[in-house]
Amino acid sequence: MVRRVAFVLAGGKACRFQMPLQGWQDKCLALFEGKPFLVHAIENASCVVDEVIVCINDDAERRGIYLEVLEKHHLNARIVVDEKADVGGPMRAIFTGLRAVQADFCLTIPCDMPFVKPKIVGYLFSISEDFEVVMPMWPNGKLETLFMVLKRSIILEIVQTLCQLGRSHVDDIPRAAAKTLLLSPVKDLKTLDPELKSFININTLDDLKKLQPRNIQGPVKENIQLCQEGVITTNLQLMHKAAKMSQSDNFVGAQEKFDTCKKHFETYNNFFWTALACEGKGAFFDAANNYDNEAKIYEKNNCTRLLERALADKALCETHPINTKTDSVKKS
Repeated sequence: MVRRVAFVLAGGKACRFQMPLQGWQDKCLALFEGKPFLVHAIENASCVVDEVIVCINDDAERRGIYLEVLEKHHLNARIVVDEKADVGGPMRAIFTGLRAVQADFCLTIPCDMPFVKPKIVGYLFSISEDFEVVMPMWPNGKLETLFMVLKRSIILEIVQTLCQLGRSHVDDIPRAAAKTLLLSPVKDLKTLDPELKSFININTLDDLKKLQPRNIQGPVKENIQLCQEGVITTNLQLMHKAAKMSQSDNFVGAQEKFDTCKKHFETYNNFFWTALACEGKGAFFDAANNYDNEAKIYEKNNCTRLLERALADKALCETHPINTKTDSVKKS
């Protein structure tokens, strides 16, 4: 039997939700229609999954408050505290959740999406069998980065490796996976949720007064599949080891492993992982070229957010201090 788990991401600082000159307010505990956001998120997912995990930061007081909320509302959910990692934010929470469960597929859901319909959750799971990542993408190419279904077995390896490499952006996950489905909300999901209210999230206090729907204008109306070969556990583990060796100042051993990974990923024209291996070797111009090739794939498919991320990585590699120093030597 396929086992499904939901991760409620509840460890954020909610900076945009705060009011000037007032004490910090936990957005997860903000009331909406008489119940905290945290309760809405758990209830919306619990009828579809086998277990709900609430991922929080390492605030002991916060954990105690959430336990009281769960007891008050008679909710069966488990709270896990972020593990130590080289990154923070949602990526760290997702890593923690993946490590905390034994499941086939895992849903990530932010605590500030109180309108998510269980039918939407069920549908995301129902089409995830042949994919490692199922993530909604709007017609303008923007992603629902924190509302997705992940195939735990391989994504745990991917996320662990990304964390070890210091990659904190969650949209690296669809870039890194072998098979990603970018699901168009205006296609199949609109029949399950005609107003697409499931995707409304609350960023500010003003959002509570006037709900902000997503932008449905843009060229992408169909689902998009992104597929790349060569993403296998052994090479991910080798990348992970190389990153650890580099952090321990074993640069020679690390570069040997990065080079082995680079050759493997190049064989499959896997531009994202090749770029990461190049960065590990200090070959930043080569990394920039690979990010550029990756960007062209996203540009062709109108994947605006992923295109922006790939181009940003390219720019960072092109302006890396090692490159600047090399250019200065060449000019002199």
